[in-house]
Amino acid sequence: MSVIAANLQAVKNDIAAATQQAGRDPSTVTLLAVSKTVPPATVREAFQAGQTAFGENYVQEGLDKIAALDDLRSRIQWHFIGPLQSNKTRSVAGQFDWVHTVDRLKIAERLSAQRPDGLPPLQVCIQVNISQETSKSGVAPQDVLPLARAVAALPNLQLRGLMAIPAPAEDPAAQRQPFAALRALLDQLRQSGLNVDTLSMGMSADMDAAIAEGATLVRIGTAIFGARA
Repeated sequence: MSVIAANLQAVKNDIAAATQQAGRDPSTVTLLAVSKTVPPATVREAFQAGQTAFGENYVQEGLDKIAALDDLRSRIQWHFIGPLQSNKTRSVAGQFDWVHTVDRLKIAERLSAQRPDGLPPLQVCIQVNISQETSKSGVAPQDVLPLARAVAALPNLQLRGLMAIPAPAEDPAAQRQPFAALRALLDQLRQSGLNVDTLSMGMSADMDAAIAEGATLVRIGTAIFGARA
């Protein structure tokens, strides 16, 4: 077994243990392999080990990788998980399957307008600045519901849920607080009549806390691919 395959298996085992601890079914949590700075050959190796969903933070790097792995395009799901500027929406709308970082209506409107005919709706999450950090992207918690309603009404997008990158915390109880707040926001969207099912939260350092609070998609890079250069 290759190192990548072994790492993937270890992460899947960790997810299974965390879901069991939380009284959840492991099948309710999707593993997104964060492949930023990882060469296409290594992504291919992870695919061959059974991983099909990959997350990219930088538009051009992601586009280059999608092109390099074009023979796998119908079998890989590409997620854009980095900050998205208006001038980059066209290529993301055309090439990615998911966008996790919608934080203003202008970006959502551009993604909808620029999604090519013939492709299924772009799956999107609204990024929430759940810890209210000045350095972080994301919509303020109190502004989530109006933005979600507007995004859900756009024709070529499917609003799936919420994403957040909380402030780092060492203590598991402290890690859980922002994830619980994000889950409460998702519940609010559901109660308002929106059909949402995704909580994109949790990374290598805080995955267990995120799963305990209802994460449906965890974004893991270092534990699979090793420390970044």
